[in-house]
Amino acid sequence: MKALITGATSGIGLDMAKYLSTKKIELILVARNKEKLEEIQEQLPTKVTIIVADLSNEQRVKELYIIAKKENIDILINNAGLGDFGYLTDTDINKDIELINTNIKAVHILTKYIVKDMESRNTESYILNVSSAAAFQPGPLMSTYYATKSYVYQLTEALYYEEKKKKTKVNVSVLCPGRVQTNFNNVAGVEFAVKPLSSKFVARYAIDQMFKKKLLIIPGLKMKLSKFFIRFLSDKFLLKITYNIQKRKKASQ
Repeated sequence: MKALITGATSGIGLDMAKYLSTKKIELILVARNKEKLEEIQEQLPTKVTIIVADLSNEQRVKELYIIAKKENIDILINNAGLGDFGYLTDTDINKDIELINTNIKAVHILTKYIVKDMESRNTESYILNVSSAAAFQPGPLMSTYYATKSYVYQLTEALYYEEKKKKTKVNVSVLCPGRVQTNFNNVAGVEFAVKPLSSKFVARYAIDQMFKKKLLIIPGLKMKLSKFFIRFLSDKFLLKITYNIQKRKKASQ
């Protein structure tokens, strides 16, 4: 089998690459940092192809797809993502657009095109889109990020049902972790008050559940319970809770 992973130089993406390599799956790893990709390429035991790409650039995403099409990808993992912290009126619009392009547009393009290829080959294949527990509610102070993750969550669940109705061999999953110890915190400019799960645990759990053809993957009992109880809260009360949680995140210095 052959897997393509975006955002593969740190955190969940890197740990997914390491775990899949132990299963002798060939890897195509995508990220912005060429040096880190080359380091990973040398370390992993399976064949690794690296692609340097800025997924906030639509043209680069389409070029990436052309490469992927020739490789006959069996597993697509859309893991790359950005975040930002602050009131919507205070955050930089250019960073907002970069975030939206990376978290939504790139995921949409790669998912749409590669699923079509998987359908045409009619062999067992997998799509794993990395969303977040943020997808389950609006997020004051990280509003753009929460909104993008909701998009990924809703899109992936709908795609899952469409593939089932068409009776294809494409298995679709969405990963919605809570707090995870990754470099995302530094990029977004926040520190979390709640102790996060390790990215290694989340990555292994997600891959195992993906191969079991699980639709919604939520690592950790606390987040599973949170997802269950959210449905009983009013929108305004949920907004208040989420805002207070966000306030406990302190901007990195």
